[in-house]
Amino acid sequence: MLEVKDVRTSFKTDRGLVKAVDGVSFTLERGETLGVVGESGCGKSVLSKTIMGLLPSNASRSGSIKFEGQEIGGPSIKHMRDFWGTQMSMVFQDPMTALNPVMKVGKQITESLRHHLDVSREFANETALQLLSSVGIPEPERRLKQYAFEMSGGMRQRVMIAIALACGPKMLFADEPTTALDVTVQAQILDLLEAQQAERFMAMILVTHDLGVVAGRADNIMVMYAGQSIEMAPTRTLFSQMRHPYTEALLKSIPKLNQASHTRLDAIGGRPPDLVNPPVGCRFAPRCPYAQAKCHQEAPPLMVHDTPGHEYACWFPVGTPQGAEALAKNQGSIGTAVGGQ
Repeated sequence: MLEVKDVRTSFKTDRGLVKAVDGVSFTLERGETLGVVGESGCGKSVLSKTIMGLLPSNASRSGSIKFEGQEIGGPSIKHMRDFWGTQMSMVFQDPMTALNPVMKVGKQITESLRHHLDVSREFANETALQLLSSVGIPEPERRLKQYAFEMSGGMRQRVMIAIALACGPKMLFADEPTTALDVTVQAQILDLLEAQQAERFMAMILVTHDLGVVAGRADNIMVMYAGQSIEMAPTRTLFSQMRHPYTEALLKSIPKLNQASHTRLDAIGGRPPDLVNPPVGCRFAPRCPYAQAKCHQEAPPLMVHDTPGHEYACWFPVGTPQGAEALAKNQGSIGTAVGGQ
């Protein structure tokens, strides 16, 4: 359904060109879920908005994006509005700012139905009622006449999902759909997305900074760092045979239920690189416990692992003799190849 090849997205700023997405490639079949994981600022949301054609005027895009074999965002299509709603849609990160505060919820749902599907007002209202009911909102008749500020965070997120699903899209982007929600509501929203996807046989890209969110909900996972895809694998493979040190660091940073109270978390030291002037070599090298001199000089390409569909970009992969030797070398010296820190 979706084929993304060497996509690059940059933003013009006063400091220079910010390379927010830098050479990302992947494919997605109908009915599949791709989890896109990484810390804030790694390019996850920009990648989604690039595919959706939601970039601001100071952005530039290159590379190929094909939807059902057709190039989108290029000269073959006059406007991405032809695809929004009916072919692909997005659940945005913050429903309070994504929803119109001065328009009733019912109007926001029926607006897209009447615009894209050209249906009557009565049919749109009935469909909106069914959508609110399908996403688990109680008393849907009353909720249609309310404003976003009259609802809880979980309720607003359900409304966002209803709007995104209104025109029956073939692909759904869920951009951190559980941000700022408590744990119980998070699980409900993720279960809802999973159920709606199965019912409609949609493809879905689930963007999150938490590996735990995608652990049991994604078919494949792509780990991004500093605008690049650094590891991609089927979900089970990624958790059992991860190869990139950044993926390992992300997993170690998740709190464990068997840890004692007040246990210090394994935070990733340092900070992501400046995307205006990214470092030479591997972009994770300044923060990597496995890094050697080669990592600072040459950028590793995506290499294919023995398991089908597993790719990673690392000279000294986790779980390999080379990786173990590099880690032992760094741990056994006062200063490491990272730079003596």
